Amino acid sequence: MPEKTPAARPRRATKLIVIFTSILFALFIAEIALRIIGYTYPLFYTTDTARGYALRPCMQGWYRKEGAAYVRINCAGLRDREHAQAKPPNTFRIALIGDSYAEALQVPLEDTFWVVMEQKLQDCPVCGERKVEVINFGVSGYGTAQELITLQQQVWAYEPDMVLLAVTTNNDITDNSRALKKTDEIPYYVLRDGQLMLDDSFLSTRAFRLRNSLLNRTGRWIRDNLRVIQAIHQAQHGIKTRLDARRAGVPARAAPMNAASLASVNQQATEPVGQTQGAELGADNLIYRPPPDEVWQDAWRVTEALLLRMRAEVNAHGAQFVVVTLSNGIQVYPDAQARQAFAQKLGVPDLLYPDLRIKALCEQAGIPVLTLAPQLQLYADEHKVFLHGFGPDIGNGHWNQTGHHVAGEMIAQQLCAGLSH
Repeated sequence: MPEKTPAARPRRATKLIVIFTSILFALFIAEIALRIIGYTYPLFYTTDTARGYALRPCMQGWYRKEGAAYVRINCAGLRDREHAQAKPPNTFRIALIGDSYAEALQVPLEDTFWVVMEQKLQDCPVCGERKVEVINFGVSGYGTAQELITLQQQVWAYEPDMVLLAVTTNNDITDNSRALKKTDEIPYYVLRDGQLMLDDSFLSTRAFRLRNSLLNRTGRWIRDNLRVIQAIHQAQHGIKTRLDARRAGVPARAAPMNAASLASVNQQATEPVGQTQGAELGADNLIYRPPPDEVWQDAWRVTEALLLRMRAEVNAHGAQFVVVTLSNGIQVYPDAQARQAFAQKLGVPDLLYPDLRIKALCEQAGIPVLTLAPQLQLYADEHKVFLHGFGPDIGNGHWNQTGHHVAGEMIAQQLCAGLSH
């Protein structure tokens, strides 16, 4: 092989410089273009020594991973408008605790179920002259453990009259189990001799320390200030979301339903799930079945113990505690045949096991409980409308604007009826 001449090496270096400069110029043009069109998607989360992570106070920007909304995090770190901590006179305050459904980054603030609920409750006769104020403490990805810590460390400063816990059955139970959540970067509660014990060992993990490091803070600064980096992160998340939905076997149709699309939906509902073996069903689908092993049984036991602990905490502060179970996309998919095909492949009579189990626990413990999925299912069937998902992922994911509005009205109606007793 002939040896490179001295003249060849400078030419190669020149080519590399030209390529590198071209890439930088293209990125610069892309950055300018994204800023011109107003594109911004900052990192909305930061580390938190109590809950692993929390919303970043006073952050704002577009959220486009699912749906599209301009999001403002208030200066207390809540996805909400600003609220005074001291409760105003003649006010009935509701503290909403939950995960991404309550956080609701997918829709504008005015379309969230808790804002709709607040507006509808203003007309509740039982409230009389009192103003109803809902304060949202929801954070994406939180399990019941992090929600209990939120209750203990954040909520009481606002003097709520009611604490409304929004339970997402799709992942709240798995979020309460280290074995199912598969992350060491958040706190968990564990049962020892029948007692709940806080496991905050995440504080000493290398991953958590790295998130608090100078390197990570530098990365957050770059992410906050470079629109190109934000766009790359959003694209990565979009691809992951589609792959996750496909693996879960949840039907998704963007087109209006007709005879041809119905057949396709039924086929999609049965094909991806595979054999009804626990390892092949995936954690998201196993929630619709009784716990198949000790890991799942422990996750349920911890979740139920946390609900009872939360009730005791709320009662000790003289407030009302109410649990509301929300819905998952497949539970309220607006076609009974598609739902039944999905349930049959899972080997279950219906898709309401987690909702009914939580309802039974709450009724036994004297906790008021609202079970939305059956009602939302009836609404979706009657109106042939999707309550979950956006665009090509219609039917999957979080509530869309319709889902939020319908759920908010239902919750308000039931709360008002409960307050009258």
